[in-house]
Amino acid sequence: MKFGGTSMAGTERIRRVANIVRAQAANNSEVAVVVSAMAGETDRLVGFCREANALYDPAEYDVVVASGEQVTSGLLALTLQSLGCKARSWLGWQMPMKTVEAHAKARVSTIDAPEMIAGMEAGEIAVCPGFQGISDEGRVTTLGRGGSDTSAVAVAAAVKADRCDIYTDVDGVYTTDPRIVAKARKLKAVTYEEMLELASVGAKVLQTRSVGLAMKAGVRIQVLSSFVGDDAVPADELPGTLIVSDEEMEQMVERGEMERQLVTGIAHDKNEAKVTLTRVPDKPGAVADIFAPLANASINVDMIIQNVGRDKGETDVTFTVPGADLARTQALLDDRRGDIGFNRVITDSKVAKISVVGVGMKSHAGVASTMFSALSDRGINIQAISTSEIKVSVLIDEDETELAVRVLHTAYGLDTAD
Repeated sequence: MKFGGTSMAGTERIRRVANIVRAQAANNSEVAVVVSAMAGETDRLVGFCREANALYDPAEYDVVVASGEQVTSGLLALTLQSLGCKARSWLGWQMPMKTVEAHAKARVSTIDAPEMIAGMEAGEIAVCPGFQGISDEGRVTTLGRGGSDTSAVAVAAAVKADRCDIYTDVDGVYTTDPRIVAKARKLKAVTYEEMLELASVGAKVLQTRSVGLAMKAGVRIQVLSSFVGDDAVPADELPGTLIVSDEEMEQMVERGEMERQLVTGIAHDKNEAKVTLTRVPDKPGAVADIFAPLANASINVDMIIQNVGRDKGETDVTFTVPGADLARTQALLDDRRGDIGFNRVITDSKVAKISVVGVGMKSHAGVASTMFSALSDRGINIQAISTSEIKVSVLIDEDETELAVRVLHTAYGLDTAD
């Protein structure tokens, strides 16, 4: 069971979480709980690091910011004990959760959990801090913002859990953002592949890395709301959204528990920026000269369009980057203008990426055509397109985001019946 920062924001909410955990444990379940820091606490700790030293050492930064989860794991263990439960906290170095790669963005490699498993088998609830681990050198590490989801999946894999329940401020995964489309439907199940695509193109329910790890380790995830009453039933009986393998999804369809959908969901992301380089030499190696420095600076490039070459042996190249990286991108390209040989850089931060996702696309034609026709009918101009096996994304004007999401949600028959 994993609880995020809003669920752990203060002793009253921690007591509510403790009641949810106790109900699950009383349902003859062996339970491990992963917790985030209290809402806003990590930002506060990051602020302290910057005040102490603007050019802070990432290893010491990890020591400071990992303390937020240490506090909530101890408080939840104490609260569970006050409710008559056997519980103890297990910090990242006590399990231990071994990590690799850089401080502040480490990746989980292994978890040695025999002692924790023995405690769970004896009826003890294990409470673990999310977001943190330990390096080969014995230093505290953190997994990057949102890393508690990944911690939870890693712990679930280590203890061979039946399921990893991720409690959030929403009660499941919807066909699109319910704040934009009132007729959005909560999905009973989504495949790992679909959730990966949805998470990567703007759906903020789960961290992308956590879904990738779940897919690799075969961990079933359930997304549900922690904002339920104190008398909440165990999660086994709550209708959240399951994230499962293609095989399990097929079985659910065959049993009649799920309808086979062509499109699963519509996602949107306004944190995109468009960059166009004009009059780039139309020759081998020119595109590599553009994107190599961006890759070296860890700037993620998404959509790429190269226009047909002109008579003068020149072409225009358009691509998108995260909005937060636009200034760095422009500075890097300006520095390399002589090497690349382009005329000028044109940027636009007022764009949004709209994505249609669904495994049904693998075996059905016409999904992209439906998208383009629906947007055209409402006068929405498409500036760029990218596709994968189960996704079609388009770049449009930011002001038309909500309209595009509503139009596509209806076009693919995802609206709930009145």
